[in-house]
Amino acid sequence: MARTISNLIGNRLFLDVSNIAKHNNWIGIALGSLGFWLFPTVLTGIPAFSAEQVAVFYGPLEFSLSVEALEAFAKEGKITEELAPYAGTIPPKAQAQLRELLQQRFEASPTLISQFTGAAVGGTVLARMGKILQTETGENGSTALRTALISAAGDPQGLTLLNILRKFPNRVIRVNLSLGLQITEQFEELTRNKDAIVKLIEQQAATEAASANKVNFSQQSDLRQPGSFKWTQQTITLTDTLRDRPLPFDLYLPQTADGGTTQQPSPVIVISHGAAGNRTSFAYLAQHLASYGFAVVVLEHPGDNTKLFEQFFSGLSASPQPIELVNRPLEVKLVLDELQRREQSEPALQGKLNLQQVGVIGQSVGGYTALALAGAKINFAQLQKDCNSDQLLNLSLLVQCEAARLPISNYSLQDERIKAVLAINPFTSSIFGQTGLSSLKVPVMLVAGSDDIFTPAVPEQIQPFTWLSTPEKYLVLIEKATHFTTIGGSSSERSVLPIPAEVLGPNPSLARPYINALSTAFFQNYLANKSEYSSYLSAAYTQSISQEPFKLSLVRSLTAIQINQAIDSVTPKSPSQPQQAPNSQP
Repeated sequence: MARTISNLIGNRLFLDVSNIAKHNNWIGIALGSLGFWLFPTVLTGIPAFSAEQVAVFYGPLEFSLSVEALEAFAKEGKITEELAPYAGTIPPKAQAQLRELLQQRFEASPTLISQFTGAAVGGTVLARMGKILQTETGENGSTALRTALISAAGDPQGLTLLNILRKFPNRVIRVNLSLGLQITEQFEELTRNKDAIVKLIEQQAATEAASANKVNFSQQSDLRQPGSFKWTQQTITLTDTLRDRPLPFDLYLPQTADGGTTQQPSPVIVISHGAAGNRTSFAYLAQHLASYGFAVVVLEHPGDNTKLFEQFFSGLSASPQPIELVNRPLEVKLVLDELQRREQSEPALQGKLNLQQVGVIGQSVGGYTALALAGAKINFAQLQKDCNSDQLLNLSLLVQCEAARLPISNYSLQDERIKAVLAINPFTSSIFGQTGLSSLKVPVMLVAGSDDIFTPAVPEQIQPFTWLSTPEKYLVLIEKATHFTTIGGSSSERSVLPIPAEVLGPNPSLARPYINALSTAFFQNYLANKSEYSSYLSAAYTQSISQEPFKLSLVRSLTAIQINQAIDSVTPKSPSQPQQAPNSQP
């Protein structure tokens, strides 16, 4: 039996070590999802005893290893007698990667771990992980795992996988290898499918670029550079009487080159930050758009901003409630109403704001906010269906499913003043579903990052793009971009959330010019009605400005059939399935 188990590990589990090593930040990723909707708790007592054995079972097969042997292997590379039957099947490179994986340290305080694991979202993550890491009696290990995480975070040796095993408050940890391998296979399948779909979008963009009218963009204005308008900035704070809290926002007003006022009222663009963000998150974009003649409003949503998350992580306040998914669009409405009132009553604003031509830009939950304002409705039926699954690999579902806790209602979140929306890394698949997104009538641009693990590109932006029925729709894919690539300002989101550097991705300053250029062209065309900017909204233009490490693609046409065909092309065929001849037609 030992030889059977060792062959299983050598031929199946540890063949995946190199792949796991590339994505070895799952603890950091889980903690990073704190950027969403969590609830506070207090530290629990830590039992004095800890794990001594790891019992791995795969169907009817089972074997045990001592934590002491794993520790000797991780720290010294020592192969004990009990490890020898299994280590012989592991290539040296994989052994080194496994040792690194066991010892990699994640930075998080016991308070932060306690906050996360005691939260609704964190509890869901733990319950699903507890199906793999079980107690000695075979029960869900979520409670014991929570204790181990808190204890390891407070230990001088830190939060490592090895230390978590050591701190597990049962003498034996049972590992459900069958379920663990299923999740590994699902992860591999999702990665394989994503790569195929990214390739499909590249090909589709190349086709669209080849068939378009030729434009020499080197002879056109470079929209990545600031425009000709100067701008002023002022901070306004409203009192949100309904929610009994202040609602601050920054207003950027364009001025002519000589410092005078614009002759025509400026179209208005609202920017909605992501969770744990603030008014600095997209200040760079607000300033850029103001330089092209737009009045720009940058809200700070008080229900899930940087300050609230700092207090939450310190154990000083509660975390965002699901009702913030309703409050956010309503806050934008409130600000627009206030600006409309001021535009009529204050001489400094009279004639400066065209509040019937409003666009919205949002990132992450701000992207959800933008789409809700444009008319996408919360889809409670879809939420009920999706939130009863054990999906763990799409972290955004943990956030979307918080909406299922809201009272079922036909929430009135749409604002008819909104004429176009640009959503960056939004979550959409369950909170709106196909029914919610297909009802949108205004022009929509969805921006996806291929390496976004919080709102994954394929289920949250690419597939939902095919659901849009509006003819004026655009899908932008930034390869190698993560969930944080477009965020600027003080980078407070990155400092507040305990995200490993690898998850943040390459230098984001290289990708922000893409957002500057595309948002300028999009809103000049659809808000300012300047059709001369339409040529920039093309695959040919994105090709002309694309540069490493962030390859940029834009498509206007993509179907579910194309996506399914791309997935089928990389789906392994079982021996019983007939293999299609290379040159045959589908």
